[in-house]
Amino acid sequence: MNKLGKMIKIDDLRSVWPHEALDFTKWLSEDENISLLSDTIGIDLEVKEIESSVGSFNVDIYAKEVGSERYVVIENQLETTNHDHLGKLITYASGKGAEVVVWIVKRARDEHRQAIEWLNQKIGDKIDFFLLEIELWQIGNSEKAPRFNIVEKPNYWSKTMKLKEELSGSKLFKFDFWTGFNDAMNDNKDFLSHFRLRKALAEDWYGLSIGSSVYHIELKVKTKEQYIAAEIYIKNNRELFEKFREHSDEISKMLNSEVEWLETDTRYRIIITNNINLCERDNWQSAYEWFLEKAIVYKNIAAKFGE
Repeated sequence: MNKLGKMIKIDDLRSVWPHEALDFTKWLSEDENISLLSDTIGIDLEVKEIESSVGSFNVDIYAKEVGSERYVVIENQLETTNHDHLGKLITYASGKGAEVVVWIVKRARDEHRQAIEWLNQKIGDKIDFFLLEIELWQIGNSEKAPRFNIVEKPNYWSKTMKLKEELSGSKLFKFDFWTGFNDAMNDNKDFLSHFRLRKALAEDWYGLSIGSSVYHIELKVKTKEQYIAAEIYIKNNRELFEKFREHSDEISKMLNSEVEWLETDTRYRIIITNNINLCERDNWQSAYEWFLEKAIVYKNIAAKFGE
């Protein structure tokens, strides 16, 4: 019989991260570690700044959701939650215009757990609050391993219902379409092995991360023009755009479509389109299937020709 090890919890977090700002925040801001947090909360994060100024204060990490315009503030506390940090969270969210707020602590008091739950219920449909506990574990003499545990998170079903009540016309149409797209993603195991679901919004586009802050995939709906589009969107990197364009024939072949290469100021797009009238809801499933297929191909293109 194979011998199994015993998992031991390391209670002293400061044995690994002696100082919150100099050690833990710096560690968390590294790509592989912010990716671990992304996996836990289900939001692809890219770090914009550490110790980012908010008036006379500094938020530990200021980040952005990849493929969207949602900004994120992350406050770290390697101790038990307190009122001071809760107040800072709200100040930082307000000062930065954040739509996602993440509080990482050693231990969450019941009253602060309840406060975050209340904020998720009452403060509005556009702001999501997460409360997480950070732990360290070890098996035998192995390296210590971090683990995030979610204590409180948004109730997306409840928020979705509230948001739907406030929407009408084209906004409601787009919200319903992308909500259906999330359902289609959930039913496609192959797709979920490549991408993470995003919160459905009442917008004409949906962003998907492909593991880089330089570029991502965007899926778009154009109801008036009666077509849908999928693209690789690159910002501030003409060199990368030209690197892709060197392989234009092969990219077109991989996508099985004519490809449009667009340059606008510092924004670059590699676009394909499909004529579908989304005003006919019977066409939505075809649109979902096309998006799912082309997004995976785009990710393969990025892996083959990107950085």
